[in-house]
Amino acid sequence: MKLSSMLALATLLGVTASAQRVAIGYPADGAHVKAGSSLTVEVDRPEFLSSAQEVAIVIGLQSCPTFQCLPPSLTMGNVLLYNGAYKPEWHSDAPPSKPPHQNFSVVIPQDTQKGKAQLGVTHVSLVGASLGPFLETLNITLTVV
Repeated sequence: MKLSSMLALATLLGVTASAQRVAIGYPADGAHVKAGSSLTVEVDRPEFLSSAQEVAIVIGLQSCPTFQCLPPSLTMGNVLLYNGAYKPEWHSDAPPSKPPHQNFSVVIPQDTQKGKAQLGVTHVSLVGASLGPFLETLNITLTVV
């Protein structure tokens, strides 16, 4: 295969993969949450050109009040808040600029230590005509009060 063909393929694969990414739409990074309370986690999926079949979302909480949190690619934390289907949809009551998304209602355990915590999200989908597997992890920092 010619070098130019290999570069074009690598670029196409990189663009396809980066276009499949999700984002944590809510809560905001740095938000304060109360132990024992309910929390809505919004996972946005911007529109993209290639086809994708959503497989799952995993949401975890890692309490790390006195040390550096580990990245969600290594651990989802000591509390699994959600593990299941991901079906983002357009919502008629959302602003026109809001992408398809799904809201997950989770509960921050009562015994969660006060201080810094990390909300981690793992997203799994199958992309493109060949249904290639795609996996990503992302996180935000929360303060448990």
